[in-house]
Amino acid sequence: MTVLASTVDLAGPECVANRDAMLGKLAEVDAEHAKAVAGGGEKYVARHHDRGKLLPRERIELLLDPDSPFLELSPLAAWGSDYAVGASLVTGIGVIEGVECLISASDPTVRGGSSNPWTARKTYRAADIAAQNRLPVINLVESGGADLPTQKEIFIPGGRIFRDLTRSSAARVPTVALVFGNSTAGGAYLPGMSDYVVMVKERAKVFLGGPPLVKMATGEESDDESLGGAEMHSRTSGLADYLALDEPDALRIGRSIIRRLNWRKQGPAPVDCYDEPRYDAEDLLGIVPAEPRYDPEELLGIVPEDLRNPFDPRDVLARVVDGSDFDEFKPRYGPSLVTGWATLHGYPVGFLANAQGVLFSEESQKAAQFIQLANQADTPLVFLHNTTGYMVGRDYEQGGIIKHGAMMINAVSNSRVPHLSILMGASYGAGHYGMCGRAYDPRFLFAWPSAKSAVMGPQQLAGVLSIVARQSAAAAGRDYDEAGDAAMREAVENQIEAESMPMFLSGRLYDDGIIDPRDTRTVLGMCLSVIHNGPISGAGGFGVFRM
Repeated sequence: MTVLASTVDLAGPECVANRDAMLGKLAEVDAEHAKAVAGGGEKYVARHHDRGKLLPRERIELLLDPDSPFLELSPLAAWGSDYAVGASLVTGIGVIEGVECLISASDPTVRGGSSNPWTARKTYRAADIAAQNRLPVINLVESGGADLPTQKEIFIPGGRIFRDLTRSSAARVPTVALVFGNSTAGGAYLPGMSDYVVMVKERAKVFLGGPPLVKMATGEESDDESLGGAEMHSRTSGLADYLALDEPDALRIGRSIIRRLNWRKQGPAPVDCYDEPRYDAEDLLGIVPAEPRYDPEELLGIVPEDLRNPFDPRDVLARVVDGSDFDEFKPRYGPSLVTGWATLHGYPVGFLANAQGVLFSEESQKAAQFIQLANQADTPLVFLHNTTGYMVGRDYEQGGIIKHGAMMINAVSNSRVPHLSILMGASYGAGHYGMCGRAYDPRFLFAWPSAKSAVMGPQQLAGVLSIVARQSAAAAGRDYDEAGDAAMREAVENQIEAESMPMFLSGRLYDDGIIDPRDTRTVLGMCLSVIHNGPISGAGGFGVFRM
C-alpha cells in the first residue's frame, strides 16, 4: 500500500504548542495584509468611492467568474520599506469565463496609483509568471505613472513592462487593458501596447502629457478630454476599441473579450479516477479528486516553533496529496530527503521534501536521479523546504559533499519540467538552492508563516563571526573583548533573525506570498492548473555531473 499513515499525536502538548504558535504567526501576517487591503487609508478610499469608483479588489471581484478563487501574488510587496504595503498594486491569478488570467490592478488610493520601485518589481514578477505559464494578461488601469521622486530607479528598467506586453502578444497570448481613470505619461503605453483596450466614458484619460505639460512644452491650451478622453480615443485616435458606459460595463466588456479568445490549454488535463480526463470551465481544477485522508486543519500543529527540532514531511504530504497516496522513491537511501510520486487535484507530481534538515551526499545523489526521472516522465516537481543546508565537516568534504551537492543543483538548474516550491521551515545556505529557491526560477514559490531563509542560522552566523574575530585578535597579540563579543553576537543574531523572517523576504518579493498551511493543497492545485496552460516537457539533457 502507498497510502501514508500519519502517527503524529495531534492532542499532544507539542502539537498544541505548534498550533498556537502558527496561529499567532498567521495573525501577524493577516494584520500586515490588512494594510495592503486598506490601500491609501480611509480618507482616500472614501474619496474614491464618493467619486463613484470601485476599489481595485472590487473591480477584480466583478471581473472574475462568480465564486471562483483569486490567488493574490506578492501582497506584502514593499513591506518594511518607506512605501505602502502592497506597493500600490494588486496582482494575482483568477478565472474569467473559464480562462485563467494574470490580473494586475493599480490602486489609485495610494498616491494616485503611481508606481514606485517596488511597484515595478511586483509588475516584473507578475509578467514573468504570465510568460512562463502562458497566461492572458488583464491590466486594470488607473495610474498617475511613475512616482517622479524615484524616477531614477524606475525609468530605465521600467521599459521591460512594455516589452513584456508586446512579447506576450507576439507569443499569441492576449493582453487586455481596462482603463478606469488617468493613464498618463509612461502609463499611457499600457493601453497603447495591449491587444484590446476598453475605456470608461468620461473617466478614462490617456495621454503622454497632460494639459500643464503640453502648455509648458508647446504653449498650447488644451483640456483633458481633447487630449486623451475616452470619447476622443474611441472616435478620433482609435486607441480605444470599446467605450464603456461605466466601470461595471467595462468589466462586462472585459469578460466578453476573454470569452471570445477561444482559449485552449496546451498541457495534459488532470486525471480523474472516476471520469475521463476533461476540462470544465465551471471548475478551476477540472475534476473532483480524492481528498486527503487527514484533515488539512492538522497542518497547523506539525511544524515546530523551534526549527531546530525536526518533523516528518510525510505528515504534511498525507494532508496535501490526493487520497494521502504517496509512492515513495528510494525510501531507505538518503532518508533525510523524502522523494516520491503522487497526484494533487488530479495532476501527477513528484515531491522532494526535507525530512531531518541536513542534506548529505546520499540525499544529493538521490535528488539528482529523481529529478532526471521526472524530466523523462514530463512530471512537474514540488519542493517542500526544511533544510539547514549541505553537511559540513572533514569526513563529508573528503566524501565529496561539494560535488554531490553540485550534482543536485545541476539537476535543478537544468530541469525543464515546472517547479513549485513551498518554504515550510528552514531554508538555509546552498540547501535553499538545491531545493529550488527563488534564484532557480520555480514557477511559484510560497512560504508558510513558520519559514526562515538566510545564508545560515542566526546563531551559526554570529558564532562564525566570533571565531574569526577571536583568531584575528590572537594573531595580532591582542586581548579579546568578551563583553564586546557578546554584544556583537546578540546584535548579529537579532539582525539575521529579522532578515530571515517570511514577511521581510516576502516584502522583497523573494516569495510569491505567505500562505496559511491549511491552504497548501488548494494553492498548489491552482498553480498546477495554471502551469498546464502551456506544454509540459522535460529536459532533453543535463550538464556534466561530477561523479
